[in-house]
Amino acid sequence: MRLFVAVLPPAEALQGLSDAVAPVRELPGADRLRWTGVEGWHLTLAFLGEVPAERLPELEEGLAAVAGVHPVHRLRIAGAGRFGDRVLWAGVEGRGWALRRLAEAVTEATADVTGATDGFAFHPHLTLARAGSHRGRRRAVQRVAAAGLDGLVAALADYRGPEWEAAGLHLVRSDLGGGFAHYESLRCWALADWS
Repeated sequence: MRLFVAVLPPAEALQGLSDAVAPVRELPGADRLRWTGVEGWHLTLAFLGEVPAERLPELEEGLAAVAGVHPVHRLRIAGAGRFGDRVLWAGVEGRGWALRRLAEAVTEATADVTGATDGFAFHPHLTLARAGSHRGRRRAVQRVAAAGLDGLVAALADYRGPEWEAAGLHLVRSDLGGGFAHYESLRCWALADWS
């Protein structure tokens, strides 16, 4: 099964972002992007790829140990950016160092099961939309959509959502069937509450 580890923002944080994104989706060029649904918004800590079911107990044991020593921390969804000409994302403010340490620990704890470590630098974000990858669209049309990302980033640059507690570590299954990603949280471990 295709798995990743994530922090899932609470409903009120997602609703605030959804309200801010709604008018942005009406801007010129936004209709040429593939927008992710609210149910798919998460902060990926580590992508694990295909993991055989028989390795799940070992994986779960490692993630439980990570959660037990990393504290609950406060975050907020804030601002926006893009990865190259392909991805529009919302950013995160708050105790980013705690989130970064959590991501590093998850990567270390899962390396034996996955056989590799995540090769990308951790950059906390929620993917809002992607340019391209539409079936049947020409590359020139995809580039037009990508060029419009800067305007969409600017429209969300000042967004600051409500603060919330990152309190759980989720093991999530990703199903790419039907052309759209569907996510299911298989297990959640509470982070340490040191208050």
